Amino acid sequence: MLTVWAIEGIPEIGAGDDLAAIIGGLAGTLEEGDILAVTSKIVSKAEGRFVRAADREQAITDETVRVVATRSHPGGVTRIVENRLGIVAAAAGVDASNTPEGTVLLLPVDPDASAHRLRVALESRFAVRLGVIITDTLGRAWREGQTDVAIGASGVRVLDDLRGTVDAQGRRLDVTLPATGDEIASAADLVKRKSGGLPVAVVRGLFHLLAEDAEGARSLVRPAANDMFRLGTDEAWSQGFEAGRATTGE
Repeated sequence: MLTVWAIEGIPEIGAGDDLAAIIGGLAGTLEEGDILAVTSKIVSKAEGRFVRAADREQAITDETVRVVATRSHPGGVTRIVENRLGIVAAAAGVDASNTPEGTVLLLPVDPDASAHRLRVALESRFAVRLGVIITDTLGRAWREGQTDVAIGASGVRVLDDLRGTVDAQGRRLDVTLPATGDEIASAADLVKRKSGGLPVAVVRGLFHLLAEDAEGARSLVRPAANDMFRLGTDEAWSQGFEAGRATTGE
């Protein structure tokens, strides 16, 4: 049976705080196979990822590796970009909410490493095997709304490779690769809630997904060679038009 609940009582996190000690002291009893889903914001705060920025736009530019799409609207400009972690997101994951005046918050430097450190500390405290997912909120192409996804992971298989197995009718599965890391993050988001002050959730009942040598969440980033939707529609049209002009010599 799958059970998901939020850990209550997590205080405001500041730079240098020991997340493992804070979470461990409030989590009650963790069992073998539990997976903790931890909002990236508190990881970033503990790691001191605050940046002085009177202009959030400059911070976004500094974190941007590649612009995917830009759209103007009455409230300003929305930029969908690839950041240094390979994540494609609005505003490169730069967060200006719930941060000290005049600062913005960047994503962790290495979310997979952050997840690993947290897992090792919590496993030592509780003497059980655990998994840790670092989550962040992203929009999705083709669909309205946002959902939480895994941007860091340790000890959890974030992709459940079913290719080569068979379905209930005995047919071979050739492309089935559930993004279990994202599914865990989304399940946890249902109980963490955006305004509830509940940044950590425990997911119990997925022991089969634990693996000491599992790849981190970086493995969820689709390689450029396999990305059929690498640009926004306007940007793709513009680049194609310019390429066509260069080919014809116009």
